Amino acid sequence: MAQTQHNPGHPGERAAAEPIRLLDVRDAPLSLDEVFRAVGDEAAGGTALFVGTVRDHDGGADVARLGYSAHPSVLAELRRVAERVAADFPVRALAAVHRVGDLAVGDLAVVVAVSCPHRAEAFAACRRLIDDLKHEVPIWKHQTFADGTEEWVGAC
Repeated sequence: MAQTQHNPGHPGERAAAEPIRLLDVRDAPLSLDEVFRAVGDEAAGGTALFVGTVRDHDGGADVARLGYSAHPSVLAELRRVAERVAADFPVRALAAVHRVGDLAVGDLAVVVAVSCPHRAEAFAACRRLIDDLKHEVPIWKHQTFADGTEEWVGAC
């Protein structure tokens, strides 16, 4: 089987001039379709999408309620993370939306997506985006467990 040669001079092999298409933190339900549409790009051969949902347990305890809150700098920090991912990978398009407020088990808490010329790049960029978002963007999770105990979790 012949090995395909990639042409780094082709526009599809480079990052787009304006790859950040959607960044938001909102108290309304999230939409997979909105995020997926935001990263559509004809030069992208791979799109990776990650969805974080509220699960019914954490650390062996049943979760009764969960809420997210954010620092006023949340959008600036989210943009900083997104810009770094876009600079480190050949991102054609990138989107990240996080929910705040009270959520129920099964609700979408975060949706991120990245499109790149190739799938391996899209997977790597999407993983970096969600990992850096969770570690660096000032969003906190407050969990109330079925037994009445509560827990705050640092950046979501």
